[in-house]
Amino acid sequence: MSTRFGGHVSRGVIAGVIGATALAFWFLVVDGSQGSPFRTPGFLGGALLGTDALEPGVGAIILYSFLHYTAFIAVGVGVSWLLSKMHATPNIFSGLALGFGLFDVVFYTSVTVTGVDVIGEFGWPPVLMGNLIAGVSLMSFLQFTGERPPISWWATLGQNRVFKEGLVAGLVGAWTIALWFFMVDMGRGQPFFTPGALGSALFLGSTDPASVSISIATVAGYSIFHIGTFLALGFVAAAIAGYAEDTPPLILAAVMLFLAFEAFFMGLMALSAEFLLSALAWWAIVVGNVLATLAMGSYLWIKHPKLREALAAFPMDKTS
Repeated sequence: MSTRFGGHVSRGVIAGVIGATALAFWFLVVDGSQGSPFRTPGFLGGALLGTDALEPGVGAIILYSFLHYTAFIAVGVGVSWLLSKMHATPNIFSGLALGFGLFDVVFYTSVTVTGVDVIGEFGWPPVLMGNLIAGVSLMSFLQFTGERPPISWWATLGQNRVFKEGLVAGLVGAWTIALWFFMVDMGRGQPFFTPGALGSALFLGSTDPASVSISIATVAGYSIFHIGTFLALGFVAAAIAGYAEDTPPLILAAVMLFLAFEAFFMGLMALSAEFLLSALAWWAIVVGNVLATLAMGSYLWIKHPKLREALAAFPMDKTS
């Protein structure tokens, strides 16, 4: 029994170190994009020490790093032990759930212990993304080093038609609109301006074109968010296409989905990067979304011959 507990502890310690390192590396990239490496650990270390210095010393950074790794090691050991008691196999979804949990802990702990709203200070997108990366990294290690052969979630989902088609449809839509805006940006003589501007708005709080930072961090950070959004859209569209084979009128849900996506995208830009609505022509935004929707719809249309047959036998203007 002690051997097994020791195994859980050692795996948990390593998993915690991996999760802590993943989060630290993420914020190193984010801080580096702002020209202030180690700003995050320095700021948090200074908050713990009760100092308001804009550039806390090495001591504050070391203090926070020590507490950061200690906390993640505790989380790793606790999660490893809990999973063994539940006889559960960790996977990417439990990693995402852990990431969301860590996000909540960061908010409440920071406000309670230091009186500083960390999420408000750094913005929720980078904090949430960092904790999701940390949660998935931690759980992935536990999954691949488990005592029992892990149930491959990828193999399981790979047998799911909605997942496979949604994955491809989402990537098709994401790359279509990314390519469109790349051509628009090239035509304006500003390569990667659109993802850089959206990334700057999400991660750096930019509010005007002059404050846009077109860097690897902002472009890559927004690209991850961009792809994730389209993957979610692809899964929903694939599910609708599958159910519509038996219930053709559900295809109307696809139209509603497109309209909702248009409203979501425009609303996102209005909230996070209002200046883009004037920096980019409205028609470029609309055309980009239409092209992405057509690309995704064409793929699903090809993959669902039964849907084409069902719609042909049940025209949309037919009343029951």
